[in-house]
Amino acid sequence: MTRASLEKTPSDVAAMFDEVAPRYDLTNTVLSLGQDRGWRRAVSDALALEPGQRVLDLAAGTATSSAALARSGAVVVGCDFSLGMLRVGQKAGHPGVELVAGDALRLPFADDAFDAATVSFGLRNTADVGQALRELRRVTRPGGRLVVCEFSHPTWRPFRTVYVEYLMRLLPAVATRVSSDPAAYVYLAESIRAWPGQAGLATELERAGWSQVAWRDLTGGIVALHRGTSPT
Repeated sequence: MTRASLEKTPSDVAAMFDEVAPRYDLTNTVLSLGQDRGWRRAVSDALALEPGQRVLDLAAGTATSSAALARSGAVVVGCDFSLGMLRVGQKAGHPGVELVAGDALRLPFADDAFDAATVSFGLRNTADVGQALRELRRVTRPGGRLVVCEFSHPTWRPFRTVYVEYLMRLLPAVATRVSSDPAAYVYLAESIRAWPGQAGLATELERAGWSQVAWRDLTGGIVALHRGTSPT
């Protein structure tokens, strides 16, 4: 798969996220016009976690997404490769969340360690999407579920054109005002534009061994929520 993230090494991407960590959550809320909160709720609803279940939140960043999952009573492990992000999350102190540094391509967890797993807006930043999805399947117990929340392709063609213009022009301009590293958002905009559509990502999940793969669009297809089940 051709992806913009392949133009940067994993260490480059980690350093970029370290740099934007201090104002990452604020920037995301501003750039998404507040939609990020609703997307987090959609992930929680799709996972349908029960108290005591263990869930892996991969690419957890500052653990804002992990904190939302912990409200269900589940035991949440947030994993990210950016130490800068994890430091911000650790400082915030999210009850019920354990933060772990780790590589999505070589997760530091045993087989079948989790009842469920999720990754929000981080899968496209891995160097090998297929390997990351296989690792998520390895650490998720048979019958466990995966939810991937990621930017996608708007379903209405005229809106898609407007959206691409926003990504490549307005998004970096807005980031200049609110982000600690505006240049990083040029890369992020390019990575979103290069990311496959809904059906393409579903195919990636199936190739990685996930079953019962399905998706639904959020915000007109700006974001898609993909679901899969670890085979029994």
